[in-house]
Amino acid sequence: MREIGKLAFILFAISAVASFLLGFTNYMTRDTIAEQIRLENERARKEVLADAKGFEQVDQKTVLKIAKALKFENPEIITEVYIGKSGDTIVGYTIKSVPKGYAGEIGVLTGISAEGILTGMRVTSNNETPGLGAKSTDPKFYGQYTDKPIENPIEVIKSGTPGDNEIQAISGSTITSKAVTNGVNLSIQIYKELIK
Repeated sequence: MREIGKLAFILFAISAVASFLLGFTNYMTRDTIAEQIRLENERARKEVLADAKGFEQVDQKTVLKIAKALKFENPEIITEVYIGKSGDTIVGYTIKSVPKGYAGEIGVLTGISAEGILTGMRVTSNNETPGLGAKSTDPKFYGQYTDKPIENPIEVIKSGTPGDNEIQAISGSTITSKAVTNGVNLSIQIYKELIK
């Protein structure tokens, strides 16, 4: 019995030291991690709205108010909106949404020019199936959204040649394709309200 107590104490001590070291490492690197995330988000915004030289965030309360006015089932699906500027001129917007895909939320960043054209889309995060839904990060898929007009919602087709408002689904991953497209379409709705 005494031996079990001794082993339990040793295990507890090792766990306590490991937990302390992990917490300390996290504490010491939190600013570096936050800066890396900020830089990655800035890079993604520049990828989807290349004409912008800088970005100004729209207040999230304003974004939620717009999403609620549009009767979004989940207004929090729009997580951020940035105005892209070149000097004092607004060149477009980047809008980040988190629609539900096959394996959870998918981070979808959409760029829309001041002229109302999709300038790009990137999947910033996902847990989709490798080799299937994870292909949403491939240029062959996300490149389909570039230069699409926004007058009508974007639709997903399984086969054939996509039209002006259509994109070809990822083979074997229609759920992911539709989720990403839903995120883009919700972003378009937010954009249309912002420019009124």
